[in-house]
Amino acid sequence: MPRLAGQAFQVYDTTLRDGAQQEGIALSVADKLAIAVLLDELGVGFIEGGWPGAVPKDTEFFKRAAKELDLRNAELAAFGATRKAGTRATDDPQVRALLDSEAPVVAVVAKHDVRHAERALRTTGEENLAMIADTVALLVREGRRVVVDAEHFFDGYRYDAAYSRQAVLTAFEAGAEVVALCDTNGGMVPSWVTQIVQDVRAAVGPDAVLGIHAHNDSGCAVANTLAAVEAGCAHVQGTVNGYGERTGNADLLAVVANLELKYGLPALARDDERPGGLPELTRIAHAISEITNISPFARSPYVGASAFAHKAGLHASAIRVDPDLYQHTDPALVGNDMRMLVSDMAGRASIELKGRELGFDLSDRPDVLSRVTERVKDAEARGYTYEAADASFELLLVEEIEGGRPQYFRVESWRTIVERSGGRGTPATAEATVKLHAGGERFVTTGEGNGPVNALDHALRQALVGAYPELEAFELIDFKVRILDSMHGTDAVTRVLIEMTDGQTSWSTVGVGPNLLEASWEALTDATIWGLLHAEVAPR
Repeated sequence: MPRLAGQAFQVYDTTLRDGAQQEGIALSVADKLAIAVLLDELGVGFIEGGWPGAVPKDTEFFKRAAKELDLRNAELAAFGATRKAGTRATDDPQVRALLDSEAPVVAVVAKHDVRHAERALRTTGEENLAMIADTVALLVREGRRVVVDAEHFFDGYRYDAAYSRQAVLTAFEAGAEVVALCDTNGGMVPSWVTQIVQDVRAAVGPDAVLGIHAHNDSGCAVANTLAAVEAGCAHVQGTVNGYGERTGNADLLAVVANLELKYGLPALARDDERPGGLPELTRIAHAISEITNISPFARSPYVGASAFAHKAGLHASAIRVDPDLYQHTDPALVGNDMRMLVSDMAGRASIELKGRELGFDLSDRPDVLSRVTERVKDAEARGYTYEAADASFELLLVEEIEGGRPQYFRVESWRTIVERSGGRGTPATAEATVKLHAGGERFVTTGEGNGPVNALDHALRQALVGAYPELEAFELIDFKVRILDSMHGTDAVTRVLIEMTDGQTSWSTVGVGPNLLEASWEALTDATIWGLLHAEVAPR
């Protein structure tokens, strides 16, 4: 792969600006500051903080960042546009706001498609070039490092290559440190990117730093980014988890993992005082997901929960011999883990590997392996699923290995009541009563909730907390319902998956029954038993 002598590779994150344009993301200033710390810890070289002067929240971000952020690896970049047509850069308030942000790096978006200059900016191609030159030159004179985002570059190049190429040369001649070629509409494919970047590389010479900024509308953002690197780009832009408008930007996490693991390029900075880099990739991806309130995508390359998950029995048999036979890299290199999924596709090898993952050595227990395999296949035929319910599967293993699960309590009966007084629109009340035996006593408790399952959850824990005060820390955090065989209408089987936490870890269980309440009760009791078991609480 071509490498440019003397050039350090640059990783430029635009999560806080381009990524924040994703539908459903609304970042506060505090959110952006928290994400910036994580990005710096990861080891990116540049963090684009937003558009000061155009977005008040971004103006505040740069003011606070100057006082509150202690960045070790990254430099902050302020984003803005070239001056308006028919004015001077020194008189443009938006350009002045970029300088007032005190960011050491400024990213200037500039039209590199003559059609956009003429139709969107309503000016001439010549004036657009002057706008680029004037704006970049002013920022450089003021001591800023300038990255020019060549907006609509690839589409423009395919329409009028000479103009788009001249716009790039104009930016470099004015003093830009980097020109990032943008696939703004996201419609390119790798072979087109390769050819165009090679053409531009030949035009600008070996010393100019070209970058790539790809969107994912064709599903090729990461591939296009890597193609651009192979063709001579030494600067890559993207967003964490592929956030961004429409279908998103190039997923910067997949990009840097590929650059380091596949190409051997040291893309991320290292800081001895703050260990980061690829081993922190998964943790940081999920931490930023928490801040954006966008659930992590399980099938994300490298960092997704399913990235190294194996379900087929054939895979499991090979992985038991050598994990590399069905994995393209070691998940530990990116802070992830291999997972074995237990389903009706599972064979004995899958069960053995899953048991090992959960701390059970079944290699010399063929009888147990056979029984568990058959139980799983039978259970899944009746509607259970253990792929997302490790806690329920572990209790199944405990039953087969130890002859039964711990008897923390004995249920006498339970019931729920939903009552509505008044007509439509009047809120209903839910009440549950649980009778059980625990710690040598009989408990009868009633719980209320905003629905029958919530009321059952409250009643169960109220009944048990006297015998097991550890339950005070337990909390139900997720609840999913699936109607199976829905053609049967109200007679269909119901499956419930719940997730519970003790504040430090979380676990998932499954319940199946002829109705929502019976399925929920099974999942709730399993979750309670598993939580007590892993808290190393003995039955009382």
